[in-house]
Amino acid sequence: METRGGAVRLFDSGTAGPVVVMAPDGPNVIEHHHGVMSRLAASCRVICFDMPGFGFSLPRPDYTHSLDDGAAVVIDVLDSLQIPRATLAFSCANGLYALRAAKLAPDRIAGLVLSQTPSVASMHAWTDRTIPRPFRVPVLGQGVGWLLRERAALGWYGAALPRTTDPSSFRDVARTALRAGACFCLAGVVQGLTREEPAALQPVQQPCTLLWGGSDRSHKHTDPASLLDTAPRAEIVELDQCGHFPDLEAPERFTVLVQEQVRS
Repeated sequence: METRGGAVRLFDSGTAGPVVVMAPDGPNVIEHHHGVMSRLAASCRVICFDMPGFGFSLPRPDYTHSLDDGAAVVIDVLDSLQIPRATLAFSCANGLYALRAAKLAPDRIAGLVLSQTPSVASMHAWTDRTIPRPFRVPVLGQGVGWLLRERAALGWYGAALPRTTDPSSFRDVARTALRAGACFCLAGVVQGLTREEPAALQPVQQPCTLLWGGSDRSHKHTDPASLLDTAPRAEIVELDQCGHFPDLEAPERFTVLVQEQVRS
C-alpha cells in the first residue's frame, strides 16, 4: 500500500467488528504477530503493517522517521482502507507515532493500547543507555546498521527478553525475514526520534492502556509513568514476567486488554 512514507506491507484480516491497527516493533515483522492477530480477529477487524524502514516496507528517500512522518503513514493507511475510526495497538517507538496520529486526527483514533512506550524524554534517555553511539551518527549509523543488521537484530532479543525466555522463536522469524530482504533501519528511527524535542508530543485525550514488561532489562531504568505527561488517561498494566514485547509474550492478556479498550 502506498503511503507518504513509502510502500508498506500490510495484513488485513477482513473480519467483522471494530478496527484494531497494529505495527510490529522491529526487528519483529508481521509474522511475529500471527498468533495475536488470530485471537483478535474473532471479534475485530485486524490490520497489521510494517512501518517504513522495517520488515518489507521500504521507506522513501525523504522519510525521516520523525513523529510527523510516522503519524502520516498511520493516517494514510486508514485513508487508503477507508477506515473512519480505529484503535491503535503499537509498541515502543511506534507508540510515539500512534500518539502523534491521535493528536493530529483525534476523530479517527478511538483509543490506544501501547506496549513499552515511555515519554519522548525517557525514550531519549533509553537511547543513550542502550543504542551504541555509531547508530546515532547520520550516514555512519546507516552504514553500520546495514552491515550489522542481522547481528544487531538477533542480538537484540537476548537483551529484550527475560533471561528465562528462549528467544529462538523470535530470532527464527526475524532471521527468515532479514535473509529474504526485510529492512531493519534502526539508525534511521533512532536518529529521527532523537531530533524530536522532549515536549514535541502534546497530551492526547483518547483512553489509553500501557502494557509494561517488568523484565525488560533494556528499560530497567525507565519509568512507565513518564507516558502520563502525553497520555494523561493512560492505565498502566505492569506484567512483571514479560520483557520488551508484552503484547507478544502475554498474548491472552494483551487480547483481553485490547478488547476492553475497543469496548470502552
